[in-house]
Amino acid sequence: MSHIRGRFQKAMAEKVARYTSSLPFDWRLYHHDIAGSIAHVRMLARQGIINQTDSVVIVQGLEAIEREIARGEFKFKAELEDIHMAIEARLMEKIGEVGGKLHTARSRNDQIALDLRLYIREAIAQTIDGIRELQRALVGLAEANMNVVMPGYTHLQPAQPVLLAHHLLAYFEMLQRDVDRFDGCRKRADVMPLGSGALAGVAYDVDREFLAHELGFSQVSQNSLDAVSDRDFILEYEAAASIGMMHLSRLAEEVILWSSAEFDFIELDDAYATGSSIMPQKKNPDVAELVRGKTGRVYGHLTAFLTTMKALPLAYNRDLQEDKEGLFDTVDTLLASLEVLAGLISTLKINAERAAEAMGRGYILATDLADYLVKKGETFRSAHEIAGKLVSYAVKKGKALAELSFAEYSSFSPLFGQDVYSITVESSLAARDIIGGTAPKRVAQAVAAAKKILGQGN
Repeated sequence: MSHIRGRFQKAMAEKVARYTSSLPFDWRLYHHDIAGSIAHVRMLARQGIINQTDSVVIVQGLEAIEREIARGEFKFKAELEDIHMAIEARLMEKIGEVGGKLHTARSRNDQIALDLRLYIREAIAQTIDGIRELQRALVGLAEANMNVVMPGYTHLQPAQPVLLAHHLLAYFEMLQRDVDRFDGCRKRADVMPLGSGALAGVAYDVDREFLAHELGFSQVSQNSLDAVSDRDFILEYEAAASIGMMHLSRLAEEVILWSSAEFDFIELDDAYATGSSIMPQKKNPDVAELVRGKTGRVYGHLTAFLTTMKALPLAYNRDLQEDKEGLFDTVDTLLASLEVLAGLISTLKINAERAAEAMGRGYILATDLADYLVKKGETFRSAHEIAGKLVSYAVKKGKALAELSFAEYSSFSPLFGQDVYSITVESSLAARDIIGGTAPKRVAQAVAAAKKILGQGN
């Protein structure tokens, strides 16, 4: 806290002022700070704590300052340690000593708690909008490629056939859980802390319910100590952002793999790829790589602030100033990653032929062979063993399963009939006709359900 006239006889050391200043980063809370101050001063006048004339003058001064900052005309003075002091000092320059009444019945502790909650609500709304855009891109790509079949993988080995659309919709589901997490964070951030003062409440007849209504909060905080020291909503945003970035990183990794010459399932649009400074043939997935790389950065902010919070006694401690830079960077990084990845996905070109060609590798219908035997009366464990032996035999012979003769099939089990040759990629897909399965009918239903969530369905 800065040296306020009265208690101190010596000026703060310049190096201390620089070290403790948060103005270089918390300036971006100016809109939220002014919104909170306007609601506060109107409440003071409503309660008769200050007179109506002074309230009008203060509000007009605050509105003028907001316009100055928005136009880039506001001079942020290094000696003023945070955005709250910067705005209050400018207010007093503009309207005189009456500006000093603004801070009546308020502490910077409950003031910053309010600003951050206002900020996080706005950030969550923007984040959910960004997630929705990426979901739209995924659904659009899925719907445009409903008939494209590709290998589904486990352990990065070809496992079973799936529709590309089914694979893409898996990310839709991940992102939907992210929406739910951020929405939960928004609900828990929707608590108005103003009126808590420094830590014990304020000794004025303030109307906290009025403040909550003015600022769009559904409830007021119930404990002043908790209200000024609570940063759970920041930790929760950063935790949800970390999980969200993990999902984006997984998608980015598949984009990187699929765009490689070895896979060649997709081609990146030129606008979302980069070249090499030395190798003219290169088309690099740098956008996806950066999404993958920035994920660790977001994780770091969460870990850092959890560490900051882990041993703080009640109520406010200056350690809490460390809540902002990591939060701002997390929000900026997540929003930028969502935006650029949505653009990348919406412009992808699918190489359906290459994906279909990959189906011929890895004996991808082996599970269907085992299921075939089970339906003929074999136990699954025995059927699994027989199918495994068949695959081993085919590998040694250098044949695909479809190339084996009926005599070769029969030598492994008398249950094989000529209908074994009806096992195809198409039959494999169609057989997964259950909720959540990759059967074309089910995937079409899933696309329709996703579009309804996004407000695009009937």
